[in-house]
Amino acid sequence: MRKSATLVLEDGTIFFGKSVGEIGSTVGEVVFNTSITGYQEILTDPSYSHQLIVLTHPHIGNVGINVDDGESKKIYAKGLIVKDVSLISSNYRSTSTFPEYLKKNNIICISDIDTRKLTRIIRTKGSQNGCIISGKEYKNIKKANDKIKNFKGLQGVDLVQKVSTQFYYKWKKDLHPLQVENNTIFINKKKISFHVVVYDLGVKKSMLRMLFHRNCSLTVVPAKTSFKETMKLSPDGIFLSNGPGDPRPCKYIIGTIKKFLKMKVPMFGICLGHQLLALASGAKIIKMKFGHHGANHPVKDINSNSVLITSQNHGFTVDPKTISKNIEITHKSLFDNSLQGLKWNKKPVFSFQGHPEASPGPHDSSSLFDYFIKLMETNYKQKNSGKNKNAQKN
Repeated sequence: MRKSATLVLEDGTIFFGKSVGEIGSTVGEVVFNTSITGYQEILTDPSYSHQLIVLTHPHIGNVGINVDDGESKKIYAKGLIVKDVSLISSNYRSTSTFPEYLKKNNIICISDIDTRKLTRIIRTKGSQNGCIISGKEYKNIKKANDKIKNFKGLQGVDLVQKVSTQFYYKWKKDLHPLQVENNTIFINKKKISFHVVVYDLGVKKSMLRMLFHRNCSLTVVPAKTSFKETMKLSPDGIFLSNGPGDPRPCKYIIGTIKKFLKMKVPMFGICLGHQLLALASGAKIIKMKFGHHGANHPVKDINSNSVLITSQNHGFTVDPKTISKNIEITHKSLFDNSLQGLKWNKKPVFSFQGHPEASPGPHDSSSLFDYFIKLMETNYKQKNSGKNKNAQKN
């Protein structure tokens, strides 16, 4: 017999449903995700730290859980809200059912509520804090409201330090079933493997795979790694990953990025990394009404006048009115015209708000990783041509 559960929103709206997973209470910012597939990747994305995720697709869990599709070692979302949960799984890769997975990871989930109504509330009023209570206390609305009042929200809170690695590590070959062969790079008949330092701000495994499969050797470092410590690693490129929450409190990494921008080292920022690059260049950040969360978001490439179907997950965006004249806007969302991509005119630096590693079906934006490789190739050739000229003079 499934126990009862309640979802309470800060505007006073109450939904009664059924409990799936762990019994108890949890609080967070309620956001909706429009993806039809990929619930395991969504739950394990560190960018969802301190959030309650509403999955708008009505039927969740039918393919179960497997050992390959997690984007990190644990679930970072505070809770889950769905319409209907499959109690069985039907997929040859599945190692457990969805309810078993939630319970094993102590995740509180409410099902059997009208997620369409909930999504319309969020779209109309914006993202708001909420609390799920399940089990014997599911009628304790006062307790839920108290938890909501005591929840600080995401604005002005540094969540990066809660999800970033505490140690340096090398990314080793990941035996993912969808992996492709490495694209070996040759420059003047010399085999080249570019060394990329990855700032873990909440990095997803699929981002590391995209770089690794392009013949990069990867050193993943904590978010607070200094400019000097990184330069000692002799990076060919610097990658700023995705991450949770508000980028503005992360002043330690913003200061470090400012120093990198004075160098000629190629840099690529995704999602939170994109926002941090913009902040380091003098731009401002805006909290969005309900954010972008899904796998079907059209983005316009301004230079090619083409449309990319992208995966998105962010609640903050860069204010286009505050962009420096030395920075070019390369991509815009066709949903709300919000800024999606930037390119620094006189530096080998660029960024993208969406998730080009996620491959929501098409692989439209994965070429951004190829562009990062080209920047490192160009930089490598320039540095070595300078060395060759000096050697000839001597």
